[in-house]
Amino acid sequence: MTSRIIESSSVLEICANVKRMGYAASSRVRLYGEDFEVLSDPFPEAGCVAVHVKSEKDSRICVLRLPATVLQSVKGKVSNAA
Repeated sequence: MTSRIIESSSVLEICANVKRMGYAASSRVRLYGEDFEVLSDPFPEAGCVAVHVKSEKDSRICVLRLPATVLQSVKGKVSNAA
């Protein structure tokens, strides 16, 4: 399902909209029941969109794929703008 979201809209537009939603470097988000510090701007990753993050529980940097619900909401904004 996520792959179709990326294919149907411009990856750059989706990443820009995800960034405007608060998933940008130097921000904090809560996903999957955990707080993360976002270390990068959104980027395409294996057919979806991801960001580099550091968890409050673990200081290792990892790639966090954004949930399909976030991408679906962004897809709606991209479609409405067209």
